[in-house]
Amino acid sequence: MDVLGNIDEVQQHVKRVRMEGRSVGFVPTMGYLHEGHLKLIETARRENDVVILSIFVNPLQFGAGEDLDTYPRDEERDRKLAEEYGVDVLFFPTTEMMYPEPMSIRMSVTKRTDVLCGKSRPGHFDGVAAVLTKLFNIVMPDRAYFGMKDAQQVAVVDALINDFNFDIKLVPVATVREEDGLAKSSRNVHLSARERDEAPAIQESLQAGRQMVMAGEKNPVRIIQSVTKFLESRTHGRIDYIELLSYPELTSVDVIDRPVILAAAVFYEKARLIDNVVFDTDGKITTG
Repeated sequence: MDVLGNIDEVQQHVKRVRMEGRSVGFVPTMGYLHEGHLKLIETARRENDVVILSIFVNPLQFGAGEDLDTYPRDEERDRKLAEEYGVDVLFFPTTEMMYPEPMSIRMSVTKRTDVLCGKSRPGHFDGVAAVLTKLFNIVMPDRAYFGMKDAQQVAVVDALINDFNFDIKLVPVATVREEDGLAKSSRNVHLSARERDEAPAIQESLQAGRQMVMAGEKNPVRIIQSVTKFLESRTHGRIDYIELLSYPELTSVDVIDRPVILAAAVFYEKARLIDNVVFDTDGKITTG
């Protein structure tokens, strides 16, 4: 595995790979790798000749009250995992390398951001779009891999690729789950024993909503009401939101006549958990 921190080195490496006719799969991360990241790497490994993993804690996507300095980091462990899972190139740039000067051009994501988690993180996806634009131009991958745990981010990346004509295939990868269905997350360790017992109800409630669609229900209001009641009866956590929107456009719908996302966020004492399910008009899962 090559560990590169220089942008020019990565670009030259990719040029050689492309001249040899080999495909490139790209997994952009902020490090502190967990099972979700590893599944992205495994998927990229199966589908490409060369896998490039980037680890960069992007300051542009941290807002007020989000402490960039305390974001978890473990570079040595990340290196070992990357090599173990078959990464060919680990791109480990510094902030000074990515942003040698304040950026002259600011990106503003105007759609798909004022719902779900984006409501409480203004400017977050502007920073995501900016760093991914730089990374896509540096790595020039054939395919880019993102986890459906953050389905809103996948929707924003979809818009970025389409709006700016990147010749990249976006590959959404299903959420990694515990045996009881709880989405795996580093935040799960902050749950009390009682909260951990209750937390799988988040996904259960979303699946109950999907079952309503499979049974013929097309009214989003009735589905959200039912999902809310289901979840409230099974957890003491405070519901942040339950939303049903078109996907990937993330717009409100009056009737389920297109693919949609049903998503929830729940506050526990020391953790906020999110989950979602994306399905078509018949309730068939379409992404992740």
